[in-house]
This record gives sequence, structure tokens and C-alpha cells, in this order.
Amino acid sequence: MEPILMVRTAAVLLTLTALGGLAMAGIRFAGDKQPPAWLAMLHGLLASAAVTLLIYAQATVGLPGIALGALILFVFAALGGAYLNLNYQWKQVLLPKGLVVGHALIAVIGFVMLLVAALR
Repeated sequence: MEPILMVRTAAVLLTLTALGGLAMAGIRFAGDKQPPAWLAMLHGLLASAAVTLLIYAQATVGLPGIALGALILFVFAALGGAYLNLNYQWKQVLLPKGLVVGHALIAVIGFVMLLVAALR
């Protein structure tokens, strides 16, 4: 498989992931409600699939520098997402808005970098 095809596939998966993230953030910021667990799980599953694909691409054929930078940011975003899930979502404690925004900012920067790589 060609690296650019893997980058573009990951970008599509992350677009779906971002839509779910926006929905969850909207639910959280609209009031004192938790996003549904199924949506959080789907969000994490799609993000994990994209990150796994990017890691595979880097290990086998290599990624352009900007896509590799995006991958590194996605790993940090994934760690933040896992922290939010395990320490708040699963315990049914409201997600802290600051951590949600931080997680989203890291992911958005990585997403923009990946889109640049995918569209080159």
C-alpha cells in the first residue's frame, strides 16, 4: 500500500472521529451532562484505527515529515483521551472542560497537519 493512500485513509477515519468529538464536546459544553458512553467508545475506536494505520505506515513505508509530526500529536491526544475516559467517563464524573479543550486542540493541530500531508 502506498503511504499517501494510508495517510488519506487515516484522514477519512479522523474526519469521522472529529465529528464524534464535536458532538461529545457539544453535549458537555451545552450543560452538565456526560456524552453517551457508546459515542466515546466509537470516537476512541475510530481514532485508534487511524493512529494504528499511521504507525503501520511509518513502520513499513515511512511517512512524510508533516504526517509523522501529526502522528506524534495524535499519540498525545490519544493519551489524553484515554485519561479522560478512564478517570472521568467510566467513573461518571463530568469531563473537565479544560482537559476536553486541551485534548481537542492537540488533535485539531495534528488533523490539520495530516490534511496538509494528505493533500500534497
